[in-house]
Amino acid sequence: MENVIIIGSGPAGYTAALYTARGNLAPLVLAGDPMMGNQFMPGGQLMTTTEVENYPGYPKGVTGPEMMDDLRHQCERFGARVQNKTVTKVDFSKRPFAVWCDAEKLEAKAIIIATGATAKYLGLPSEQRLLNMGVSACATCDGALPRFRNKPVVVVGGGDTAMEEALFLTNYASKVHIVHRRDKFRASPIMAERALKNPKVSPEWDSTVDEVLGDDNDGVTGVRLKNLKTGATREIPATGYFAAIGHKPNTDLFTGVLDTNETGYLVTKPDSTYTNIPGVFAAGDVKDHVYRQAITAAGSGCMAAIDCQRWLEANH
Repeated sequence: MENVIIIGSGPAGYTAALYTARGNLAPLVLAGDPMMGNQFMPGGQLMTTTEVENYPGYPKGVTGPEMMDDLRHQCERFGARVQNKTVTKVDFSKRPFAVWCDAEKLEAKAIIIATGATAKYLGLPSEQRLLNMGVSACATCDGALPRFRNKPVVVVGGGDTAMEEALFLTNYASKVHIVHRRDKFRASPIMAERALKNPKVSPEWDSTVDEVLGDDNDGVTGVRLKNLKTGATREIPATGYFAAIGHKPNTDLFTGVLDTNETGYLVTKPDSTYTNIPGVFAAGDVKDHVYRQAITAAGSGCMAAIDCQRWLEANH
């Protein structure tokens, strides 16, 4: 039986592994299977990020896969065991807790969940083809990169997140087109007004992105918009395409087992990483619908490890 099993990897999972390993708990990290798609990718969302410039300790920047490789080796150095397996079933109704990776059953005294979240896209093949070549789901993460500076970019969405992303991008881009399916943003009035008053923002009403334009050499070069009322299409130049239509937390595995909020994020007790089941903790983007940054996920992983260690000391 394991002392602690960490489900998922990424900054939250690997940091939790680092801290629990240094606490002599010999954690087992079930990092996910790279053959099962982005939702189960070892290393999480950063495995599809080519440039990370806002994580402390990398003054020249680093690629997402390189940073995840560094974190994995660091936690393994102190005794964490990382296996590229995907958890397919859990039983938290009694102790020890049980998890399954297909037919393989594993038991643990404590569980840390760090399964992250998956960015939502429109579903265009061109979005995936040009991912990290101008296509992004995080302006805060990528908006300051050189390819977007003093160039036009596109934001897709109409809620508060889209307004925040667009306003952030006005600090770098020459023009920010906000593409929305309706003739009025869904965002709160104050956020919508703030965006519309910015001289760099251009709303594209009643429209959707029909295609992201670009190639393997230049990345994103523009988008083709389709007006949903007239059916007319037109192309606008852009070096960036930012999807701001939300994230889906990877919590399907825990439906009916752990408490979630209305959008599916795991709910933890105030100022802690404790879920509604004692001995089960949550860290990173699987519980964070506000910040969703690598550094906040890592901090959350640290918190989960400390909470977990203290709980184990008190209960085992």
